[in-house]
Amino acid sequence: MALEPITPLPLRRYQDQHAPPAKASPRSRAVALALSLVTGWFGGHRFYVGKPGTGILQLLTLGGCGIWTLYDIILIGAGAFRDGDDRRLANWAEEDVSAARPGLDDRQVALILEEMELTRGDMADLAERVDFVERMLARERSRDQLPEG
Repeated sequence: MALEPITPLPLRRYQDQHAPPAKASPRSRAVALALSLVTGWFGGHRFYVGKPGTGILQLLTLGGCGIWTLYDIILIGAGAFRDGDDRRLANWAEEDVSAARPGLDDRQVALILEEMELTRGDMADLAERVDFVERMLARERSRDQLPEG
């Protein structure tokens, strides 16, 4: 069982208050909706969002006899449909899609640097403890040896 690193309380509070919003899909919601209206019976919108497995199932079942297609149209329209990477299709226009691409802002970089500094301090503390244990073991070994003579 792996142990999780201990995060100091102030840092956890900062992370909770400034958590980044969930990443939106880079795919356009408008295109997915148009595809589902035109080729929904054949799963065209599912191929577009990166779900080829369920796209093939929709193709073979003719959109679940229309029920599955209708369900997908409602989900896409409501903004609850997810792509193959489990990200919501939230953006309608291409301008919105370009803003959803991943990147680090200054706050995220500062948070990463702060975590690295905390990790560096933890590693120095751990190295000091290992050094102390090694010295204690060396002292015990020297006591256990019989003097020559």
